[in-house]
Order: sequence, then C-alpha cells, then structure tokens
Amino acid sequence: MGMAKERKRRQPDDAPPPGDDGERREHRRDKKPDPVLPSQIKNKEKRSEMHAKLKREKKAQKRKLARERDQAAKLSADLGEQPPEKQVPRTIENTREPDETVCRPDDQELFAGNDADEFNAVLKQQIAPKVLITTCRFNSGRGPAFIEELMQVIPNSHYVKRGTYELKKIVEYANNRGFTSLVVVHTNRREPDALLIINLPDGPTAHFKLSKLVLRKDIKNHGNPTSHKPELVLNNFTTRLGHRIGRMIQSIFPQDPNFRGRRVVTFHNQRDYIFFRHHRYIFETKENKIASKDKKAKTSESKSQPEKQVICRLQECGPRFTLKLITLQHGTFDTKSGEYEWVHKPDMDTSRRRFFL
Repeated sequence: MGMAKERKRRQPDDAPPPGDDGERREHRRDKKPDPVLPSQIKNKEKRSEMHAKLKREKKAQKRKLARERDQAAKLSADLGEQPPEKQVPRTIENTREPDETVCRPDDQELFAGNDADEFNAVLKQQIAPKVLITTCRFNSGRGPAFIEELMQVIPNSHYVKRGTYELKKIVEYANNRGFTSLVVVHTNRREPDALLIINLPDGPTAHFKLSKLVLRKDIKNHGNPTSHKPELVLNNFTTRLGHRIGRMIQSIFPQDPNFRGRRVVTFHNQRDYIFFRHHRYIFETKENKIASKDKKAKTSESKSQPEKQVICRLQECGPRFTLKLITLQHGTFDTKSGEYEWVHKPDMDTSRRRFFL
C-alpha cells in the first residue's frame, strides 16, 4: 500500500493515468518537434541550404505583408475611409536609451545659459567672427590643400604658419589680434586626422577626430564656391553637450548669410558622428513636352505643347569629412592643468543605443 501511494505521489498532474497507453501515444503525437536551426546542422552545405531557404521564406512573408498593407490602403482610399496608420520602422535612433540631458523647447535654464555663455557676443552679432587657421608643427601631404579649401568655406579666416611655436603662444598671438576662434589642423603620416577648435579669449576647446576626408578635386561634378557668406545648417544636436558643440560651430560662421550666393554649409550629427557637407543650390528651367488632347490637331507641333518648369538641385563644392568629438575642455588649450567638461572613454561605447550629442 505504501509503495502504491508513493508512486501516485510522484506522477505529475498533467500525465495520463497509468495503463492508458493509447492516450499517452496521442499526447506524444500532438506535441510538435522544435524546428531545426541552421546553427544545429554540422554539415556545411546543408546548413547553407537551410539558411538560404529560411531567408527566402522570410522575404516572401515580408512581401506578402507589404502587399496586404497596400491593398488595405487602396481599399480604404476607394471607400473614402481613413487609411490605416503607417508602421514606424525600429531604428537605432528612435530606440535610443533615454537621456536626461536632451534639450526641451520650454527649458528656461537652457535659454538663460545661452545668454551667459562664451559664444553669446558673436551669435548676437555684437562681434564679427574672425578665425585663425593654423597647423601642427610638421604639416605635409593633403594638409595644405585641406586648409586652402577650409579657408574658402569659413568667411573672414586667416592662415598663419605654425613654425616651431607652441600652441599657447599661438593662442596669445590670436588674442592680441582680435580673433574670435582658432582652428588647428593636425596631420599624421601626411594625412589630416584631427581638428582642434578653440574659442577665444576664454575657451572652451573642442578636440575632434577627423576621418573620411574627400577634397574638392576628388568629388565628381563638383562646383566652385563663391565668396558669399554661407547659410549654416545644424542637425540633431539635441543634448546639452550637443547644443554646446552646435553653438561653438555656429560661432565660427557669420550670422548674416548672403542668400544670393546660394551656399549652404551643413553639420549633420548622426549617432555622435558629425558629417560636414558644403553645397550650392542651382535653379534650372526645363521644358517638358505635354501631349495635346485635341483630336483635330494634325501637325506634330500642335500636338506637343512645351511647358517650362523650374527645378532646384544641389551641387557639392567640397571638402567632405566626418568629425567625432574626443574631448571638450574648459578654457583655452592646456594639457597639464586644464579641466575637462567631457571626455570620450572606451567604456562609453558598450551600447549602440547610447548617444551623447
């Protein structure tokens, strides 16, 4: 009796009663086996075939869903109903980690800080921006060509040869001559690899890594810029740090662009990489021939009626490069006793969805 009770106690609640083999077999038959994953197949050819098959099935399912969505939208348009909402794709940008420092349009503290920061005098046009451009001590390769094109991008910029002077001496020289910003182009192995922007006279100093430089002569169908003051476009500088970097870049350029020049300078921030582009927009008049619906028209001239259409297109002037912020330092350049507002560290790159600008 004791053994039978213990056997009953051990049996799970969902198990079929003992002796009922038919029900047990049905229970096993109903249970579907787990699908075999390609990673579980040891044979390389069969594994690649399985992977390709799953990929085809996934694409076919995606096309089927897209067709169903199009049909539903078309049907609702025919019936005069509200079309179904478009699905927003999941991207790294719209799934970024929440950040407390993202600027809000009603942030009064931010506006008060703007009125008291180092760039306020230039941005309110109390002082005209005047930029000094220099290099590291050993400048060669594409450095001089890049500086020449940078001087055409930034109005009221002047080049001074570095020589053997220390950077602190260059800062003192620029302060004495009324410059508002200092830009230092650093080269390594005959290739520009860093950009240092120092706001004068009291800082801050931003150090950027420079990569993917393309000069004007290497851009296909490039245009030549004029001497007009350009329009400035700053995109996606959303956090407090990004707002500060955006204002620093803004203080290099004049605040009264000449729209007749049709020049546009863009700093586009995406995933903490700042993409620089320099364009001019061109208005063109094109004639499109429209066929006439008049059936009595006999000649080919009367059948086609030319219609003038004004179109706008962009022409890149160059250069083209990408910046990545490394450090932001209080005051002017000081490697020994300078205080840093922000420093990029390797452990900050642990998540792909964390952005700082």
